[in-house]
Amino acid sequence: MAGPDESTRITLLLVAATLLLLPPPLAASLNSSLPDPAAVVADFHSKVATSRRRMQEAASGGGGGGGGCLTGNPIDDCWRCAGTDWRQDRQRLADCGIGFGRNAMGGKGGPVYVVTDPSDGDPVNPAPGTLRYGAIQEGPLWIVFAGDMTIRLNEELLVNSYKTIDGRGANVHVGAGGACITLQYVSNVIIHNIHVHDCVPAGNANVRASPTHYGWRTRSDGDGISLYSARDVWVDHCALSRCADGLIDAIMGSTAITVSNSYFSHHNEVMLLGHSDGYLPDSAMQVTIAFNHFGIQLVQRMPRCRRGYFHIVNNDYTAWEMYAIGGSASPTINSQGNRYIAPADPNAKEVTKRVDTEEGQWAGWNWRTEGDMMVNGAFFVPSGEGLEAIYDKASSTDPKSSALVDQLTAGAGVLGGPRYDNGEAAAYAGVNYAGVGTGGGGGGGAGAGGMGYGYLGMVYGSGGNWSCRADLTLQLTSLFLALFALICLHPL
Repeated sequence: MAGPDESTRITLLLVAATLLLLPPPLAASLNSSLPDPAAVVADFHSKVATSRRRMQEAASGGGGGGGGCLTGNPIDDCWRCAGTDWRQDRQRLADCGIGFGRNAMGGKGGPVYVVTDPSDGDPVNPAPGTLRYGAIQEGPLWIVFAGDMTIRLNEELLVNSYKTIDGRGANVHVGAGGACITLQYVSNVIIHNIHVHDCVPAGNANVRASPTHYGWRTRSDGDGISLYSARDVWVDHCALSRCADGLIDAIMGSTAITVSNSYFSHHNEVMLLGHSDGYLPDSAMQVTIAFNHFGIQLVQRMPRCRRGYFHIVNNDYTAWEMYAIGGSASPTINSQGNRYIAPADPNAKEVTKRVDTEEGQWAGWNWRTEGDMMVNGAFFVPSGEGLEAIYDKASSTDPKSSALVDQLTAGAGVLGGPRYDNGEAAAYAGVNYAGVGTGGGGGGGAGAGGMGYGYLGMVYGSGGNWSCRADLTLQLTSLFLALFALICLHPL
């Protein structure tokens, strides 16, 4: 039987071997330099404060620029109020990200590709003019749509790195009884202003992932947007509902993600962030969830988190059936300036849920609520050390009050599109909404700052186009050498 020293050597060798055998994207997620989450949170609040100040100055006649289009939402104000028509400078959007996904460049610097054909006849040899043909190309590409269309995909849409799917100016639906969107082993993707709904499983078929690679896909889950070992991803102004599995799922070491200004409805398990409790690479996951409206007929997972750091800020939760925010495996959850409206069910008032974990285990997890508004008996159960350094810097710039949620989420969802499916009311029976605004009516109309349509992988072989790949080999080599030295020098 191995003694303590021999066991230590064996453990270190196993760690080294595991790191060397990791797929490149997972190794990148583990070894790339992660930003200080407190600094990212502080930067987020600073940008919101600046946008609000500019709006107030413009309203009082004190300048500030932007005229009457300013809303106080820093993302929308960035691309809508730059002094030029957004149609003439679509790619400005890539400079407007905030939170952990702020570095997602999408197709910035690349040509514009116009989708003219909504069909998806051959997932291995897609026709020019289709969404699939544009999504699989190498290099930066800014994808727009010639007009309103519904795209019912026969197989998962495998989006390559450095792509923007920009639905502004059109009413674009993806799914509608077909497969939906997958980002696998890719980076720098922006998905903006599209409907994603009624997605179903697909697979057991060959699907092209790039101009030079296609391969066999096993059965998919039927997610709306699936991230698998993806990074630098920004989902903005989308409307998601009624998918077979999750609306947005991010797993297998995905990180550097922002989900903003989107509207979620009619779904059970809304958003999964983390593969499994035992999957260590998800410790590097960093996600911002901001300015979203979690709307009618949602049940749970808004989001459900594992291991990483999750900034949930200035969102509007219009009731839930089980819980709003859940987690396991010691995730850090920083909830700031949200409005939580509990359902009528007296047994479902709690915002939070520690999934399959005893209190003795989760008592040390860092889950914090700051400036959140609790409505209709909602309550958030915090845990961990609320004054730990992990939160000190994040609190140095005050989050915007939950009283501003109506304004910050007024344009959530597809710009110019309906907020509620089938004309259904936003309210739940038995919920006390006294003193609570009803939020915006969607992205169109004056109440939302006039944001209507008019104004407004498996990558087979290479593993994707990762911006951190240049220094990854050095990082892994350094780590291996350090472990090797430790093993050799460890006394017997």
